[in-house]
Amino acid sequence: MASETVIKCENICKKYPMYSSDMQRLKGLFLPGFHPKEFTALKNINLTLKQSEIIGMIGLNGSGKSTLASIIAGITYASSGNLNVVGEVSMLSANAGMEYHLTGIENIKYKGLLLGLSQDTIEEIMDDIIEFADIGEHIYQPLRTYSSGMRSRLGFAISVHMDPDILIIDEALSVGDNSFTDKCLNKMNEFKEKGKTILFVSHSVNQMDGFCDKVIWLNKGQIVGIEEPKKILMPYCGFAREFNAMTHAEREQLKPTLKEYQEKYL
Repeated sequence: MASETVIKCENICKKYPMYSSDMQRLKGLFLPGFHPKEFTALKNINLTLKQSEIIGMIGLNGSGKSTLASIIAGITYASSGNLNVVGEVSMLSANAGMEYHLTGIENIKYKGLLLGLSQDTIEEIMDDIIEFADIGEHIYQPLRTYSSGMRSRLGFAISVHMDPDILIIDEALSVGDNSFTDKCLNKMNEFKEKGKTILFVSHSVNQMDGFCDKVIWLNKGQIVGIEEPKKILMPYCGFAREFNAMTHAEREQLKPTLKEYQEKYL
């Protein structure tokens, strides 16, 4: 079972129309022959994830990480290509599926109902979620009064207790303190031991090192490489430092390859 494919992306592309005005947006809605300029967020993504793998996904802002995660989670759809996902997917980002006017308790019930859980099941897991989130009396306060860290704690606690087959974590651990991050990483290891699959989207290479089985490096909507952490994290960090020192024109021309940066930094 451990080798079963649970996520398969074949030539996944995602394009967004770029409207320069409200008039162009109206034309796009009502004129079939009108084609605005498009932004390509993902291009020819081919990817296979196996059951019980923990896969990291890194890349600079705008590289397509969150777009790909949202497509796999079913939140948005690819413009072209084929996607096959086996099992129930739960996506965790700091604010995913959360309502600011509801209290923490009400958000637990709300998200549980959205995911198809019965009232009885929600009541059964309520205490475990509250204990894991560990935000004290704030659990009875509206979400709008929470810090980003408290929202992340509650969101993670709800998602992992829904017991999905595939858990997608999109930058949700970046706002937690070290003790909570360790608790989350331990919980993800429990998921792995149960045969779950985890897609871990983050800028934190330190969290991925020694934790992920493989890491995917995305740049400008394309996969630069997929490797075990020790063979890809240092090359990526070297690339990021170089990128930050470049001019806009130099960045536009840059097309990194994994082999090139492995030779430089390994």
